[in-house]
Amino acid sequence: MLSPEISPVLVAKLEVRLLTSRTSWIDTQAKARRIIDHTRASLDFGKLRHYRLERVRAQLRRLDYSGCVLFDPLNIRYATDSRNMAVWTLHNAVRYAYIATEGPVVLFDFHNCEHLSDHLDLIDETRPATAWSYFAAGPRKQERAKTWAAEIADLVTAHGGGNSRLAIDSCNPEGYRALADLGIEVFDAQGVLEQARSIKSAEELACMRASVTTAEAAMARMYEELKPGMTENQLWAIMNEVNASMDGEWIETRLLASGTRCNPWFQESSDAVIQSGDLVSFDTDLVGPFGYCSDISRSFICGPANDEQRRLYRLALEQIKTNMELLRPGLSFRELAEIAWKMPASCLPNRYSVVVHGVGLCDEYPSCVYLEDFETGGYDGHFEAGMTVCVESYMGEEGGSIGVKLEQQVLITETGIEEISSFPFEEKLLNREI
Repeated sequence: MLSPEISPVLVAKLEVRLLTSRTSWIDTQAKARRIIDHTRASLDFGKLRHYRLERVRAQLRRLDYSGCVLFDPLNIRYATDSRNMAVWTLHNAVRYAYIATEGPVVLFDFHNCEHLSDHLDLIDETRPATAWSYFAAGPRKQERAKTWAAEIADLVTAHGGGNSRLAIDSCNPEGYRALADLGIEVFDAQGVLEQARSIKSAEELACMRASVTTAEAAMARMYEELKPGMTENQLWAIMNEVNASMDGEWIETRLLASGTRCNPWFQESSDAVIQSGDLVSFDTDLVGPFGYCSDISRSFICGPANDEQRRLYRLALEQIKTNMELLRPGLSFRELAEIAWKMPASCLPNRYSVVVHGVGLCDEYPSCVYLEDFETGGYDGHFEAGMTVCVESYMGEEGGSIGVKLEQQVLITETGIEEISSFPFEEKLLNREI
C-alpha cells in the first residue's frame, strides 16, 4: 500500500479550482458557445491557413525536398485546411494532396468531391483522385498504382526544378516501386509535418481554446449527470453529443472506465454499470470545432470517496502540477525525464506511456517518456515557445483496484507555461486531510 502521507509541497501546489455540485453545465455550455461564435466571426482563417502551409514548406526547404504528397487526413487538413470524411479516409486512401516546395498545391479528392474545397484559396487545382488500395482497385492495384505514380511524377517534373526528392507520409509498397521506376526518390513526410505542426500560431491557439471549452462543457454535463446505475457508455455518449452539437468533429478514443476497470488503464468505455463509490476516469481525446484536439483527463467520484481514492488522486494531481512547473523553453526532453516528479514504487509499473506529449490537430510531436523508458523508447529534443503539450498522470498501484487519470493541456510560453485547460478538480477527492 502507499504511504498515507502526502508530500508537504503538495499544499503549495494545490492552488486549484475545485469541482463541486454547483459547477453548471448550462453556464459552461453558454461560455463555450460564446467562444466558438466569437472565434468563427473574428478569426483570420486566411492567416491561419497561410501560416500552416508556410510551416510545411519551410521544413521541405530545410530538407531539400521538391515537395510532398500527403494521404493522412490530418496532414492534409493542416497544410490545406481541406476536410472530407476524415475518419473514413484514415483507412481508405482515396484522397491526397501534392504540395510543391516552390509551386502549386494540387488536391486529389474523392469521387465528385472537388466542390468541397472551392472556398480554399491555398489550393491551386483540384483533381479526381486515383485510388489504388485493394478495396478500390482489387486485382488492378498495380496498374492503378502506376497511373497514380505517373500523375505525381509529372507534377514533380513540372514543379520540382530538377529535384526529384519527394516526401510522402503514407504509401503502400506498390506506390513506392512505381515512383522509383519513374526516377522519384521517396522520403518520409511524417517528420516534416510533425515538426511543422509543433509550433502554434495565435490563430491556432484560438481554435484550440474553442475546442477545449467544448470539451469542458461536455465534462461539466457528464459531472452533473453522473449517477449510480448508469453505464459507462451512457456517460461517454454525453461527450459525443455535446461535441457534435458544438460543431466538433470526432473523438479519437473511448477511454472511460469506472470502479475496478480503472486499473490497469486503457480500458474502453463499456456497458459496465457505475456503482456508488466508484471512481470514473476518462480521457477526452476530443477533436472539436475547427479541427483542434482537446486532450484532457479527469477522474470523478460517483458518491462518497474513500481514503485510498483521495490518496491516489492527490498524488496524481501533485505529479501533473510539479511537472507543469518544470516546463520551459530550452528544456530538453532528457532533462525533463531526469527531473520529473518521481512516482511511488508501487505505481511505477502501471505508469502512463509518456510524461508529456504534444497536441494540435491530434496527439503530436514531441513524445516525452519516463527516465525508466528513455533508453529503449525515448528521444531527445527541446521544448520551444509556441508548443502546446499535455502533462499526463496515471496513478494506480500494480495489482490494485483503483486508478486515477489526470491530464492538463498547456502552452509553452517564453517564460514557462500557460494553462489552456481550466476544468476544475474534484473537491470530494481533495477536501479532507488524510
